Amino acid sequence: MNLPNKITVARLFLTGVIIALLAIPFDFFGFNFPKYEVNGIIIELNYLIAGGIFVVASLTDFLDGYIARKYNLVTDTGKILDAIADKVLVSPILILLACNGYIPVIIPVIYITRDIVVDAIKMQAASKGKVVAAIKSGKWKTATMMIGTTLVFFYNMPFEFINIRVDLFLLYFACIMAIVSAVEYFVLNKDLLFKKEEII
Repeated sequence: MNLPNKITVARLFLTGVIIALLAIPFDFFGFNFPKYEVNGIIIELNYLIAGGIFVVASLTDFLDGYIARKYNLVTDTGKILDAIADKVLVSPILILLACNGYIPVIIPVIYITRDIVVDAIKMQAASKGKVVAAIKSGKWKTATMMIGTTLVFFYNMPFEFINIRVDLFLLYFACIMAIVSAVEYFVLNKDLLFKKEEII
């Protein structure tokens, strides 16, 4: 296993730790993370820890691809692992944040539905021998979702002090870019998707 793939696997491990911090009912086992009050805002330590890990995991998302391209270490295994790690890093965390009341439920619904649609387009294109390249709107979607989610983990600090929900603005913007990118993927590949199969 080369270095980029090891970094990708590390991202999967870090994601598992984040999910555990958000999903496990620690109080049931008699353990409670400390809570702090800052200007009327209740801050839970497990979310701060999860946020720090999320930042590191997000950086590895860019690092593994950069190293793989720079040193010609791109492999089929790496592509599959990276795709899985990307989905696992974002989707379950958005669901948990919504379940815990930190973000609106519509955000993970839009984001995950978009991923299903785009993945279906990519698989259909791949079955016909075409590789679907990433597009700018998709990159904007990913970047703003990562930054917005990070702000949610850190309670929208410091913008919360001036009552500006930058975290939700970025997450909603990411959802808009998710929809835009899905439409773009469809338009760019519609001829291929609806191409009639040749009968032999």
